Amino acid sequence: MPAYHSSLMNHETRLVGNMALLPLKTQFKGPLSDKKYSDIIDEALYYFKANVFFKNYEIKNEADRTLIYVTLYISECLKKLQKCSSRGQGEKEMYTLGISNFPIPGEPGFPLNAMYIKPTNKQEEETMRAYLQQIRQETGLRLCDRVFDPQTDKPSKWWICFVKRQFMNKSLSAPGQ
Repeated sequence: MPAYHSSLMNHETRLVGNMALLPLKTQFKGPLSDKKYSDIIDEALYYFKANVFFKNYEIKNEADRTLIYVTLYISECLKKLQKCSSRGQGEKEMYTLGISNFPIPGEPGFPLNAMYIKPTNKQEEETMRAYLQQIRQETGLRLCDRVFDPQTDKPSKWWICFVKRQFMNKSLSAPGQ
C-alpha cells in the first residue's frame, strides 16, 4: 500500500526553496491564511496515523515536502503531549514548542537538508521561517483538539501510542531531546 500524498498542489501555489506555501486556516499571524477550505494541517492530521508507518516516502510534488514537515512536527508534538496531564498544560507546551527557535532547510540541524532546497535569499528565508512558525502554532492547537478527551481532559491513548513511531526514520528534534 502506498503512502498518502498531498492533493493541495496547483499551478498557482507559491514556492520557497522547493517547498510549497499552501494557504492555512489559522488564527496566527503569518504569510498565508485562508479560512475557506481544508488545508495542509488538516491533511497531515488526517493521514498521520497511516503515513507514520512509512520508512520511505516518494515526493511527488512540492506540497508533499510541506506534508512531510507537518507530519514530523506532529510527531514532535506528541512527544511533548504524552507528558501532559491536561489540555491546558498541553496547549502551553504546544505554544512553547511552536514559538521556540528551530532550523529551516539549509541550516545545520535541519534533518531533511537532502530533500529540501535552501531559500535563495534573506526574504525567502524570512518567509519560510514565518510560514513554518505559523504551521507549528496552528498544528499544535489543532492537535490538542484531537488528542485531549473533552470529558476526562486526559490525552487519548489512540494518539499517544504513535509517540514511538518515526516517519521516514527522521525527527525534527536533535538526538536525545
